Amino acid sequence: MTVDLRARSAREVLDDHLRLAAEGRFAEDIERNVAPHCVVLERRGVFRGRDGAGTLARWLAEELPDARYTYTNVLVEGRVGFLEWTAESTGFQVRDGADSFLVEDGWIVAQTIHYTVEPTSPTGVS
Repeated sequence: MTVDLRARSAREVLDDHLRLAAEGRFAEDIERNVAPHCVVLERRGVFRGRDGAGTLARWLAEELPDARYTYTNVLVEGRVGFLEWTAESTGFQVRDGADSFLVEDGWIVAQTIHYTVEPTSPTGVS
């Protein structure tokens, strides 16, 4: 059975996005789930299209190279999704990750991303 990717709900797109990202399949995630005309707003600027999404994915992987992500809240209403997350990596952590998504025709067409990378304390307690 072939799935029509453009007929998926926002929840289905976000679930697929999170699954592929957790598996480290970033290129496939971007190809399947990010619209060619996507716009992403992030503290460092405005990023457009799949190239922009790929740049941000690379930067996050560089900032948190061996990260373990926890999704603390996933909300979807209609075309809009919201994700809260934390991450732990060797020497660094994120405690305030928050992304929002606009999904149309089975694509993420707009996204905002916020997170702060902090060093972990020497004792491992933050």
